[in-house]
Amino acid sequence: MRGTVYKSTGSWYTVKAETGDFYECRIKGKFRIKGIKSTNPIAVGDKVVFELETVGDENVGVISRIEDRKNYIIRKSVNLSKQVHIIAANIDQAFLMVTLNNPTTYTSFIDRFLATAEAYDVPVVLLFNKMDTYNEDELGEVSYLVHLYRKIGYSCLEISAKSGMNIDKLKEMMIGKTTMFSGNSGVGKSTLVNALEPGLQLKTAEISEQHMQGQHTTTFAEMYDLSFDARIIDTPGIKGFGIVDMEKEEIGDYFPEFFKRKLNCKFNDCLHLDEPKCAVKEALENDEISWSRYRSYVQMVTGEEDNYRIDEHKTK
Repeated sequence: MRGTVYKSTGSWYTVKAETGDFYECRIKGKFRIKGIKSTNPIAVGDKVVFELETVGDENVGVISRIEDRKNYIIRKSVNLSKQVHIIAANIDQAFLMVTLNNPTTYTSFIDRFLATAEAYDVPVVLLFNKMDTYNEDELGEVSYLVHLYRKIGYSCLEISAKSGMNIDKLKEMMIGKTTMFSGNSGVGKSTLVNALEPGLQLKTAEISEQHMQGQHTTTFAEMYDLSFDARIIDTPGIKGFGIVDMEKEEIGDYFPEFFKRKLNCKFNDCLHLDEPKCAVKEALENDEISWSRYRSYVQMVTGEEDNYRIDEHKTK
């Protein structure tokens, strides 16, 4: 039988068969995905082949094969820094939710997520949430960020999960697609999913006033079928997003505005740091590239991004 993984808890997988039926499955033997040292060999969104075995009164699936992935997105494993965790696979688009405060989404976090998505061929839409809570200055900052990222080529949408602002537009973007929802803890992912599909009733949690951070409400990534011909993958809230498996020479290729200028650099292997006649640095001095994006890039190339949990700076 063939099916799609809808939920993974580490050792058991909920798989939706092509018939529409759901089965609890386990892995047959050990899987080693070529070239990926991950803590989870199978991820939500994976297409798998499985057979049914009868255990007691129940049919249990045994996964024997993973089909080739169209794409996937990974992050550093929380506890094992040398290993990675595959967040989801076979994604049509990722929605990265951004909030100015309560909690703050830093541009360095956004840029690391975008670079990783570029590396793994996952299109990203930036959702600026909680628009109903911002004052005039904050609305101006959102406008600045929207302009910054749209100029690079990223789709941006200003929304409010609570008031319903632009939820209909969001639904239109999701029809017929598998969309991954991601963002810091507390940005409102579960609230947004409940606004899109009230029947799901995902758990939501209030922001911790002491630390102005969200409480984790999603423990594992999980896929849901929605009533308007869409699928979403809800992911655990993440505080930091460390890049993995990227050589410093290739990081600039995942910043689209850098990539299109690299041919004009004097040196083919220009890292856009201290080299002479660097087209990226010239564009930076001419305000054609934003300083926040360049700072994110430098952090990633020099390894400073490894300290992303403590070295975040709100930038404009």
